[in-house]
Amino acid sequence: MLSACAGNTANSSTGETSAGGADKTSASEKETEKKKEDGTVKQDEKTENSEEKFVVGFDKDFPPMGFVGDSGEYEGFDLDLAKETAQKLGMEIVYQPIAWDAKELELENGNIDCIWNGFTMTGREDGYTWSMPYMENSQVFVVKKDSGIKDLAGLKGKNVEVQVDSSADAALKDKAEIAGTFGQLITVADYNTAFMDLEMGAADAVAMDIVVAGYQIEKRNSDDFVILDEKLSSEQYAIGFKKGNTQLRDKVDKTLKEMAQEGTLKKVSEKWFGRDVTIVK
Repeated sequence: MLSACAGNTANSSTGETSAGGADKTSASEKETEKKKEDGTVKQDEKTENSEEKFVVGFDKDFPPMGFVGDSGEYEGFDLDLAKETAQKLGMEIVYQPIAWDAKELELENGNIDCIWNGFTMTGREDGYTWSMPYMENSQVFVVKKDSGIKDLAGLKGKNVEVQVDSSADAALKDKAEIAGTFGQLITVADYNTAFMDLEMGAADAVAMDIVVAGYQIEKRNSDDFVILDEKLSSEQYAIGFKKGNTQLRDKVDKTLKEMAQEGTLKKVSEKWFGRDVTIVK
């Protein structure tokens, strides 16, 4: 911080006065400071004359929805949709990686504006203010082709891995009749770790989202893995906002509909999946 100039003239952005006593703080700055004090904006929020930020929370190890690409930049299907949405809303997109098991806290504390990263609304309907669902998904099991495991019954006594606090984790907790047959149910931080364990034989199966499973298998260009036909559960993806934040949710919903009508959702979907997987009308 620069020291004050001679004559006791203070930095106007602090709200202090000059030697003559005139308040150098603008009305907009005073309002921003007031909002900061009462907690209605984050400390790093821009002033009214600047572009508003749209801070998207995501798991950076969840390809193809959101992850660190080969270039070292954040990319993914959901991040592309979020970027398109922000541009149409005239907002600055900010990608904020979060620990998935801390997502509720990040949202409640105002560190992020929404959770947009293959986020399942099914079973969580009352926990957030949700956007319209934009994609359907299901939870499945991935095994090695030569494992001899052909169905859910074949998982009896096997070591199964799942991402902590994921939809597959929640589904297995609800279906003790399935999880109770496993030798072990092991939680891991992310699905990249789970797939490596599956490759090395440290796990016999991985419970996960089918869209992520398909991407992981394709990325590895491998015929060594198969997805079991029997599904653990079916669900829908949506964007989770802090409970009560209907204003931002409504803006995003309107934009999603516009993007569906103009073909933007289809274009982004085909980029990542080779087909349109979205369900917005």
